[in-house]
Amino acid sequence: GSLVRTFTPFSFLVEPVDVLSVRGASVVMNCSAHCETAPKIEWKKDGTFLNLVSDDRRQLLPDGSLLINSVVHSKHNKPDEGYYQCVATVDSLGTIVSRTAKLTVAGK
Repeated sequence: GSLVRTFTPFSFLVEPVDVLSVRGASVVMNCSAHCETAPKIEWKKDGTFLNLVSDDRRQLLPDGSLLINSVVHSKHNKPDEGYYQCVATVDSLGTIVSRTAKLTVAGK
């Protein structure tokens, strides 16, 4: 009785790309992963998982993309600028991490 493991395709359909934004604009970091079992999508910023549950400006869209409403950017407060990664997890298979996309906020 040998156990045959079939390969389950699990990959990103869309990965985020570098974005240049301005203060107050809305930004979408695109991400979409494909698998037979719907993957759980999370986002990392600068290597740390974002807690989107208690975040009133950032939200996870149904396809897995990250929407940032009204980008905040001032001389001493740059919470949105940085490096973002989309992380997709399927319990039985594991986790895949997207390429890193940089969000840059332009000055006036």
